[in-house]
Amino acid sequence: MPQTRPSICRFCHAGCAILVDIDDEGRPVRVRGDRDNPVYRGFTCEKGRQLPAQHRHPDRLLHSMRRGGDGRHEPIASTQAMDEIAARVSAIVAEHGPRSVAVYTGTCASRNPAAKPMMTAWMNAIGSPMRFDSNTIDQPGKAVAAAMHGMWGAPPQGFDDADVALLVGGNPFVALSGGVPNPDPVRRVREARARGLQLLVIDPRRSETAAAADLHLQPLPGEDIAIVAGLLHVIIRDGLHDTAFVADHVQGFDALRDAVAHFTPEHVAQRADIRADDLVACARVFGSARRGVATSGTGPSLAGRGSTLLEYLVMVLNTVCGRYLRAGEQLWNPGVLLPAMPHKAQATPPWPAYGYGEQLRVRGLTDAACGLSTAALADEILLEGAGRVRALFCLGGNPAAAWPDHDKTVAAMRSLDLLVTLDIKMSATATLADYVIAPRLTLEIPGTTYVSEIMYHYAVGFGLPVPYAQYTPAVVDPPAGSDLTEEWRFFHGLAQRMGLQLELAPNFPRPGQAPWELDMREPPELDTLLEHLYRNARVPLTEVKRHPRGAVFAADPLVVEPADPGWMGRLDVANPEMLAELAAAQSPWWPHDERHPFRLLCRRHVGALNSSGLDLPKMLTKPYNPAYLHPDDLAAMGVETGDAVEVRSETGAMLAIAEADPTLRRGLVSMTHAYGDVLAGDARFREAGSNTSRLTRVDADYDRITGMPRMSNVAVAVRAATTLPTANADATTTA
Repeated sequence: MPQTRPSICRFCHAGCAILVDIDDEGRPVRVRGDRDNPVYRGFTCEKGRQLPAQHRHPDRLLHSMRRGGDGRHEPIASTQAMDEIAARVSAIVAEHGPRSVAVYTGTCASRNPAAKPMMTAWMNAIGSPMRFDSNTIDQPGKAVAAAMHGMWGAPPQGFDDADVALLVGGNPFVALSGGVPNPDPVRRVREARARGLQLLVIDPRRSETAAAADLHLQPLPGEDIAIVAGLLHVIIRDGLHDTAFVADHVQGFDALRDAVAHFTPEHVAQRADIRADDLVACARVFGSARRGVATSGTGPSLAGRGSTLLEYLVMVLNTVCGRYLRAGEQLWNPGVLLPAMPHKAQATPPWPAYGYGEQLRVRGLTDAACGLSTAALADEILLEGAGRVRALFCLGGNPAAAWPDHDKTVAAMRSLDLLVTLDIKMSATATLADYVIAPRLTLEIPGTTYVSEIMYHYAVGFGLPVPYAQYTPAVVDPPAGSDLTEEWRFFHGLAQRMGLQLELAPNFPRPGQAPWELDMREPPELDTLLEHLYRNARVPLTEVKRHPRGAVFAADPLVVEPADPGWMGRLDVANPEMLAELAAAQSPWWPHDERHPFRLLCRRHVGALNSSGLDLPKMLTKPYNPAYLHPDDLAAMGVETGDAVEVRSETGAMLAIAEADPTLRRGLVSMTHAYGDVLAGDARFREAGSNTSRLTRVDADYDRITGMPRMSNVAVAVRAATTLPTANADATTTA
C-alpha cells in the first residue's frame, strides 16, 4: 500500500524535515517539506525534492566495482572487495608504514552519522595521521582564527532577537548556512526584517541574499579585508565599540586601533570601488545595534592568501562590539544530541593555531586547528621519497571534480598504488579508482540532525536557532538484487580482515571516558552505534526517537553562568602575525592584470551541493556550467547568451557557455564550483559543464597557515571561443 513516512533530508547539512511518499512497491516517489514540523514548517529546497530521482537514477551503482587490467570497471561482491582491499592495504603499510595511507572526507560524508567516526577509528588502528577533509578547501581560516583570537565561553548572540546581521561574502538563501538559520532562511529574514532587523551584505554580486539587504556593499572582489578593517576603523573612531566588554575581556585593543588607522573610509572606498558614505553607514548600523553578529561566507575564504586574516578580522569585529551572551542571559540552543555543556561569561585565551602534529612535506605546512591541508595532498601523493602517500580512501567526496588544481589532482589519483572511493555513481574520481564501494542512500539508512546541530561549534552565525532534533529510521529498503554496503560497515569490515581492534569514542567524550572496544567478529547495528556516539547527549536518543517528526526539546531555561572567581583570560584582537598581514594588505594584494582583466568568482547553485546532484532532473535543464557576465561585458566582446567562450588564467583554460547576469559588477565572470565531473577536458563542456579548478594552482597565492589556495577571484581573460571540440562519444563521463 502507498504510504507517507517522515524523514530527514541529508542532501546537505541543513537537515530539513521531510515527508516521503512511497509507492506500493516500496520506492520513494515524492518528497515534500513537513508543514507540521515546528522549526522547518514545510521548508525544503530543490535538492531535497530530488531525493526520489537520486534513488532511482539509472546510473546509480547497485554493486561495488573493481578496475580490471584493461582499465574498465566490473562489478564485484562487496565482501570480496573488502578481502582484496584489506590485503592490499596491509601490504602497503607493511612496506611503507602507516603514513602511506590517507583518507579524504568530503561534504557528503555526513550523510551516514557513523561513517566518519568508524573511518577515524580505522585510521587510529592503522596509526596513520594522514586525514584530510573538505573544510580545508572551504573555510579553514575559521578554526585557525579562533585559536589566534581565543573563544568566549558562551554562545554569540542569536539571530532570532538580533537587530542586525552582517554577511561578508555569504549567500545563505542558496547555501542554507552562514548568518541566517538554515530552516527556511528567506522566510526567517522576511520575518526578522518585519520586527526591525537590518540586513547588511558585502558581495561583488547582487546575490539572492544581497537583493533582500537593507544595505548592500558591492565592491571589487578581493577587498574584503580592507572593508572589514574599514568597518573596524569607523566603529573605533566613532566610539561605537563596547568599551566595557573590551576593558574587561580583551587584550590588544590599542594595537588594533593603530593597525586599522590606515583603512579610512576614503582609502577603502577608493580600493574597493564603493561609496565611502555606504561604508560609514554599514559600520554605524552594525556598531550601534543592540544585538547581532557578523558572519563570513565561503567566497572570501576562497581568495587564498589572507583568508585566515579575513576570518580573524570578522571575529575581532564581533568581539569589539561585544556580540556574545553575558552572565544571566538564556542560551538560545542548549543542545539536544550535543552534551549539556557549561557556558560561562569568560574568555578562553588563544591556543596554538598551527605548527604542531604532522609535518607535511610541501610548502612548510603542518597540522593546524583546521586540520591538514587538503590542497597539499596531491603533492604528498606525487612527491617521491619517504612518507609518500600511496593509498587513498575517499569518503563522501569527489576530488577529481572538487579539489583545486585539477590537472595535478588527476595526476595524483592516477599515480596511487591504491585508490578506493565510496560513491553512489561512477564519478570522475570513481573512474580513476581501483575499487568503488557502492553505499546505501540516505532514505535507506537511519539518520539524525546531529550535523545541523553541531554547526553551532563551527563558527559565529551557524547552527540551529532552538534545541531541535529529529531521528529517522530507514524509510525504504535498498533496491532488490543490490549489494550495497553502509560506509561504516565497510571500514569495520576492513579492520576485521586486517586483524585490527577498533575503538569508538563517543561524540564529545567526557574526561576519563573510555572508548568502546567494538566486537570485531560481528558489526553492531547502526542504532547501537548511534546510542554510543550520542551517549553524552543532553537529551537521550531514545527520547528523540519518540518524536518521529522532530521536536523542540525545551527544558528549564539554561543561562550563561558568571565567570570563575579570579578568571584572567582575554580575547586577543592584536595577534602579531595577523596584524603583520594586515599591514601588508594596506595596498591591494591583487593588482589589475592587463593580460587577464576579468576576475572569476565562484557561486553556489541551489540544486546541487558541490559536485553532488549535478546529474539530477533539476540540473538536466541546464547541464553546462554557465559563465555569467554582465550584459555590457558580453556586448563589448560581441558575445550573446548561449555562445561559447574561452576562459583563460595563468594556469590553464577552459570552454564555457556565456550567460548574461546584470547582478554582477562589470569585469567579473561568475561560475559554479565543482562542475564538469568528467575527465574529458572540454570535449563535453556543453553536456557536463566546465570545471573551474582547471584554472587554479595549489602552490600559488595560498594561505601560508592553512594552505588554502586561491580558488576564486582568479584573474582570467574571457573571449569568444574560436575553436570548439568535436563530439567525443568515448569521453569519460559520469552521466
